[in-house]
Amino acid sequence: MIVDLLLFLIGLVLILAAGELFTNGIEAIGHRLSFSQNFTGSVLAAVGTALPETILPIIAVIFFSHNAGVDIGVGAILGAPFMLSTLAFPLIGITAILAFFLKKRDLALNIETVGFRRDLVFFLFAYSIALFIVPFENHLLRIFTALFLLSLYGLYVYLTLRGESEDMEETEHLYFSPNNPHPAIWIVWFQVIVALVMMIGGAHLFVEGIEKISLALGFSPLLFSLLVAPVATELPEKINSVLWTLRGKDTLAIGNVSGAMVFQSTIPVSFGIVFTHWNLEGLAFISGIFAILASFFALVLSFVNKKFIPLGLALGIVFYITYIILVLKEVS
Repeated sequence: MIVDLLLFLIGLVLILAAGELFTNGIEAIGHRLSFSQNFTGSVLAAVGTALPETILPIIAVIFFSHNAGVDIGVGAILGAPFMLSTLAFPLIGITAILAFFLKKRDLALNIETVGFRRDLVFFLFAYSIALFIVPFENHLLRIFTALFLLSLYGLYVYLTLRGESEDMEETEHLYFSPNNPHPAIWIVWFQVIVALVMMIGGAHLFVEGIEKISLALGFSPLLFSLLVAPVATELPEKINSVLWTLRGKDTLAIGNVSGAMVFQSTIPVSFGIVFTHWNLEGLAFISGIFAILASFFALVLSFVNKKFIPLGLALGIVFYITYIILVLKEVS
């Protein structure tokens, strides 16, 4: 058990370090190419912070399919949208509300509502297809559905890139070239590639640790990975969104989460539809329903008034707490 926990922690550290390197490199590329805040937050930064949750299910299904790998992979795929909509979004909303009462900022989130609504509409559409419309038996239809979701993400990237937005602010210096404000492009790409290699190695150790720890504790590997994997690998990065909210950088804060939700509901889901059983039921299916409901409330309140957006985001925490209670009842 101690060895398994050590593998889990080493894998987690590697994944988090790789995620930081990758995101730093991606933001440097976005700045070099003069992309907007909305595109950098909703696409580049979102993909960078979501990449660990994409690598995890791929490693789990390919290398651990003979054991609990498929369940761990499905759990990781479902866990990311669930965590983003019911935990990451609420953290932003609660932060804005508390900061308002402490007179640190205005209550209204100064975001590009068009981009925010676009992100949520794409997420709700794509994830609803994944939960309700995916055919369980016909493999050709599964492939067609996966290709449709991939095309949907391509359309989302195009619309986000074309949309108007504020210019990017100055980014942090590249980790592999900290003293050079304008590093050579090959150094940037080298950092990104090193981060990917680290992430794959860390994911392998992480999945192996999850498999053994969940069985030792008597948890379903699917539920354990659904709750633990995304919180451990993605939530630390989403703390950036809380800090951005406190600093008034609301477009980056929201885009980092909402953009990751679109990515997670299309790219990893497409992999799950084609390469796993994807026959969702019980608590796994409920996690998807809760993610959709939390996002829907945030979308509806965004049409009322910008002052209601933090409340719409914060409401998601109710679904997270409810789900934890359901899981505890299941395993008790």
